[in-house]
Parts: sequence; structure tokens; C-alpha cells
Amino acid sequence: MDDLLLQLRAAAEPTRLRLLALCARGAFCVSDLCELLGQSQPRLSRHLKLLVEAGLLERVPEGANVYFHLPAGAELARLILAHLPEDDPQLAADRRQAARLAAERAREASAAFRRDGADWDELRALGLPAAAIEAALLALLPPAIPAFLDIGTGTGRLLELVAERAGRALGIDASRDMLALARARLAEHGLAGRCAVRQADMYRLPLPDASFDVVALQMVLHYAEDPAAALAEAARVLRPDGLLLVADLAPHDRAGLLERQAHRWPGFDDAALAGWLGAAGCAALPPVTVPGPLAVRLWPARRVPGMAAAPAPALTF
Repeated sequence: MDDLLLQLRAAAEPTRLRLLALCARGAFCVSDLCELLGQSQPRLSRHLKLLVEAGLLERVPEGANVYFHLPAGAELARLILAHLPEDDPQLAADRRQAARLAAERAREASAAFRRDGADWDELRALGLPAAAIEAALLALLPPAIPAFLDIGTGTGRLLELVAERAGRALGIDASRDMLALARARLAEHGLAGRCAVRQADMYRLPLPDASFDVVALQMVLHYAEDPAAALAEAARVLRPDGLLLVADLAPHDRAGLLERQAHRWPGFDDAALAGWLGAAGCAALPPVTVPGPLAVRLWPARRVPGMAAAPAPALTF
């Protein structure tokens, strides 16, 4: 009863209700929330602290920023929000401001990527048949996915594709600029409540063992210094019998990609992937090839039950 009363008291304040409503739509940092609500940082920080302590919001550090969003288990917060009137003028104004801010952030991030030469979707940048690759990938995924993890999510395209079939979906990327674009994409398509993104190292995921039903690495492994270690870490957070899906380039002779696009590997063959997946405790399934200027290979695998996982810090979403 004490926890319930704590949450009810924390939510029973107009500004905190507005904060909950905004953070249910996506992740925002304090400066974003100050701009959206037109209130000072010290004032909002106190409100956010109360909401976090009550378990109604989750605080996620990312570089110099801290983002706030509804945690996965915040049933009371969602119940309270479901009773807020959609036509409330203040809440409607907050939603409009949030949409404007998301559009501005996307434009800023896109401009930065153009300057830095990174504003591209790699499938299309390499002239690959993106639609065919995405269709093949979706065909390998189950129709319902309780928990989905996209390692190297980039601009969040894969999260957008799987959102309809995923109960919850998390994208991990090392680039804050990429994450800014991903957040803008998810907000634009109304997916921020079901999909989240987070900055993390793919070799040390800040996630509990066996916490996802499907883990995907799309066009990520050829950047990895140690693909075997990246796959082992992906398998660690995969539940027994869960699906690990790797989509990447088949072996090719485009040496320029290693220098121009910073690829570490000129594609992968089936034997290498099968060996790495086996060492990670996964049984490889028949791969799928999508032809194109560069052949793309999809390697699905199942996590073998009973395989021990290396310990890692636990952080839920």
C-alpha cells in the first residue's frame, strides 16, 4: 500500500501529470521538458525526481544528457494517463509543442549528418535492394514478439518495421546523433510509447541476461572489431529458444568499402557465422540470400537452452 500511495501522491500535481503525459510519448531530457512546459530547470528537476523515486518515470543517462521516459512496468502511470481527457487544452498544447520539438531535432540531426557524411541509410547508400532485404528479414521474424532488441539501430528503421508485432522494442546504438534521428522517427510515427532507443556499447549491453525474445544485428557486424564477441553479447541477452538474426554482407571484393565506409570486414561467409553463433550458444538455421549489387545474407539462429551467460549490469527498459 505504501508504494501505491507514493505513486498516487507523486502523480497528483498538474505539472507532474503533464510530465507523465509527455514522457509516455517518448524520451525527453530536462532541457527539452523545460522548453516544452516553459518552466525552470530547478522546478522541473524536483518534479522529475519525485516521479522517478515513485517509479512512475525512468531516468536514463546518455552522455552529458539524462533522458526520462515511462518504464515498462509503469501500469499505474498508464492507467492514470488513460483517464486524462484527450481534448484538454493544456495537454493538447503540450503535444503540439512536442511534435514541433521532434521535427526541429530531426532537422538539426540531419544537418549534422550531412556535414559529417553520415546522413544515409546504409542499405540505400550501397545501392542495395532495401525493400527486398527488409521483407526477407520480416519473413524470418515471428508474428508476435514480446521483447525485441535491435543492436546498432541507427535511425531506428528496423524498430519502425517491427513495431506492430512487438510488445516492446529497444534500439541500441553508440552514436548520439543516430539516436536523435531514431527518436524523431519514432515520435513522428507515434511509436515512442512502444519503442525506445538507448546509447550503449554492443560489446557490453547494459541489459539483463535472457531478457529478449528476438535480437537483431542489421548491417552492423562488418563494423565490429570482434564479431564473435558482439554475437556472444547478443546471445547473452536472448531468452532460451529466442531468435538471433544477423543481416549483413556476403563476402565481396569491394576493397574501397573498407576505407571509404570504414568497414572492418569484407562480408562474411556461412562457416564463419556458424562458428561464431555456435560459440555463442546458438544453433544456426538455414541462411537466406538477397541478391543485389552486393549480396546480403541473413543468418537466423536459435539460442540453445541451458547455455550459461556471462554476467553483466542489469538495466531494464
